[in-house]
Amino acid sequence: MSHYRMPILEETGYVVLNPYPDPIDPGEWQSLAYVDWKSSGDTRFAPLASAEGEIECNGFWHGRLPRSDKNGVWITSQVAKAPTLVQRAQQSEANVGRCRVIELQPNSYADALYNSHLDDNNRLNPDGEGWVVRCFMQLTDNPDSYMVLRRDVDDPATETRIALPVGAQLVVDSERMWHSVWHVGNEPRHCLITSLESGPELEKWIFRNDPITCVASDPMDVAYGAEQQDRARQRRTARTAHYGYDPTNIRSEA
Repeated sequence: MSHYRMPILEETGYVVLNPYPDPIDPGEWQSLAYVDWKSSGDTRFAPLASAEGEIECNGFWHGRLPRSDKNGVWITSQVAKAPTLVQRAQQSEANVGRCRVIELQPNSYADALYNSHLDDNNRLNPDGEGWVVRCFMQLTDNPDSYMVLRRDVDDPATETRIALPVGAQLVVDSERMWHSVWHVGNEPRHCLITSLESGPELEKWIFRNDPITCVASDPMDVAYGAEQQDRARQRRTARTAHYGYDPTNIRSEA
């Protein structure tokens, strides 16, 4: 299928932007209604926009009027609790699809590698329209946690780790880049995730925020990285044996 894809994502599949400068009251995401939806670890989601304005997390193609991950319907009860989050999700003025806050419990590097996945962003996306990407906006302050991106899920040489202090913002072609979060600490991590349509509005917003297309990962002990990689690989092999197919190859609908 032919879709408009932003040139700035061609090289690495991601772009890191200036941190979001204004603090947000944690009460906004703490007061939301969450759905016990598992994706890339021990997670819950608080949807702000969904296919039909209901508190649910399904892909838009499962609705009564199946469509692509665009034109999300804002959930009245959730928006009332989190107006700043909604403003933050809309600031690019691009078409918004799914929008939700993710809550992730602490995990290990091996857990993150095991749960690495590609998103199902562009199912039913009409030819000629913009490719759907994901914007991640960090809400809690987790500078020792990382978004783990890989071009090849099995190749550590293709990995980039992006630190997640409060306000961190990145746009990822998450249907191209394998991704998950390695969250260190004792408290859950919260992040605003928004599906956005590629196009002039999103590009202008990206360039207003001083985009960086290549980030150097912090050093990692080679032996530790290899051991964690091996643990993740063993767990994926066991999962494949259990199901009779490799779930890693199924795009995530979260």
